Amino acid sequence: MQNPQSTEPVISIHHLDHHFGQGNLRQQVLFDINLEIAAGEVVIMTGPSGSGKTTLLTLVSGLRSAQSGSLRVLGQELCGAITAQLVQARRHNGYIFQSHNLHKSLTARQNVQMGLEVHGNLSRSQLRDRAAAMLEQVGLGDRLDYYPENLSGGQKQRVAIARALVSHPAIVLADEPTAALDSKTGRNVVNLMQQLAKEQKSTILLVTHDNRILDIADRTIHMEDGKLMNNSTMSVAA
Repeated sequence: MQNPQSTEPVISIHHLDHHFGQGNLRQQVLFDINLEIAAGEVVIMTGPSGSGKTTLLTLVSGLRSAQSGSLRVLGQELCGAITAQLVQARRHNGYIFQSHNLHKSLTARQNVQMGLEVHGNLSRSQLRDRAAAMLEQVGLGDRLDYYPENLSGGQKQRVAIARALVSHPAIVLADEPTAALDSKTGRNVVNLMQQLAKEQKSTILLVTHDNRILDIADRTIHMEDGKLMNNSTMSVAA
């Protein structure tokens, strides 16, 4: 659902190309991507493995610099951005990885605290309190001091969601968040992510192969061979 007061898309991509490698090993992986996503919108991106979905997600997130075209996130141009600009951009988004990516040597609370440490302006007690409150919101208030090895797959992904959302990011980016989960747990995790992001008025861009969760989206887009095959405002939500 778009924010009627928003005048510029949260994510605005025009004629974006991207490649990996150099010289004879150079391979183009994204071709003329054009996409705009409004504030508060939930967009799901589908497509086969190797189609470029994760590459596009990492460019939007600021995990790597876009090379050609225009990629504006929250009004900031990321094409050709230097490291400091990418770090600044990452402070405004929460990234949920396919395999949760938790640090095994850290407790659930410590993992979530990492989502706040990039801001650098909170005391140790504030970090602990905010992480604990976020874990409470995802139903893990009794697992604060548990290490990942003592959590189920669904609980690990809930910790990952808490880490991504604890800083109240403007954008939530999720890469196959249900891939390692059974259907019931996966559905619960996605519903939770959608609920919390909506409460925080975050925009969501989610990559998935899971057709069972498409109904949470305001719009779906499809990618094949590095190209967006459709970019319509096709609502799949009830």
